[in-house]
Amino acid sequence: MDKKIKKRVDVLRSNLQRLRQQLSGAQQQKDDMEEALTLKKQIATVEAELKSLTEGQSPSSKP
Repeated sequence: MDKKIKKRVDVLRSNLQRLRQQLSGAQQQKDDMEEALTLKKQIATVEAELKSLTEGQSPSSKP
């Protein structure tokens, strides 16, 4: 994994942690469920990008 990809993975992981904390708080406050849905969509996007970066660089994915 080159430095750029490794740095991007680190950034995505920290963003994912922050988004999950925000989602937890939003779910406790039942007054704005739209915020929780938006956060879930953002989490899914970050997880998909993180998965594509890590799977594309793993040695097992190369023939």
